[in-house]
Amino acid sequence: MPALRFVRSVWESFRASSGLEPRLLDGLRVTNAVPGRVHFELDIQKEHTNRLNILHGGTIASMVDLGGSLAVASRGLFSTGVSTDLNVTYISSGGKIGDLIKADVTCDKFGKTMAFTSIRFMNSKDEVFARGSHTKYISLAWKDPKNITNELSPKAEKKE
Repeated sequence: MPALRFVRSVWESFRASSGLEPRLLDGLRVTNAVPGRVHFELDIQKEHTNRLNILHGGTIASMVDLGGSLAVASRGLFSTGVSTDLNVTYISSGGKIGDLIKADVTCDKFGKTMAFTSIRFMNSKDEVFARGSHTKYISLAWKDPKNITNELSPKAEKKE
């Protein structure tokens, strides 16, 4: 199973099982995934904004969290662990209702116990407006029978 299809299946699991993501980020689209890297996009809607009618910082923080999970999924873990640290740096306004935002997230380090991810958010002009990092405890996630870590490891990718 290629990384994009697997990451989209994990996103569908979030949408089906989680309380937050289907309410806040239901329109999020995973546009590309390879082992260790995921791209997604979101059209800003009213529910993503603050009282100034611009992208809410909490929406960005939620996408840092979800993006880190999807980056971990791109390495083959269906259960993506639990957060131990999350950081967001807000550089400028992300946009207003109707604007498209894009994200590029990487799994920078992927071990048996911890995974470290980083993310950049761009506006429609490809200007970075926020960045973040997300650390996940993944030790127990390795036990999920739906994992495909062997198939999505960098070593398997080089063999093809």
